[in-house]
Amino acid sequence: MVELRKDVEFTGPVVTGFTAEGFKIGDQRFEQGLLISPEQVLDWAGSSLDKLDLGEILSGLNLSPAPEFLLLGSGASMLQPPAAFRREVEAAGMGLEVMDSRAAARTWGVLRAEERWIVGAFLPIS
Repeated sequence: MVELRKDVEFTGPVVTGFTAEGFKIGDQRFEQGLLISPEQVLDWAGSSLDKLDLGEILSGLNLSPAPEFLLLGSGASMLQPPAAFRREVEAAGMGLEVMDSRAAARTWGVLRAEERWIVGAFLPIS
């Protein structure tokens, strides 16, 4: 398992490490995908980019006001989601940032240290 340094005090959940397939937040392990907001973190059974459902992501996190953007971790490598999903995110008034899930988890901490109001959906690492 890889541990991440915590040099900054965070408000809300932050990824502190990785497992073989998933993520660690504090002492809690998430062995599949992860939905994360400034207020909560949830296991997410997101299986692939072609089956992304923005409604499922947002309703699971139930964040108000709406987030600035969705930080999408695309799994082990950086792959773009389907154009229809990108349009759906844009129509919801949010931006979309896509990177591999490890990079997205590290970026989450940086953005939350800046107190950005965002949500993350990270597909499993393996």
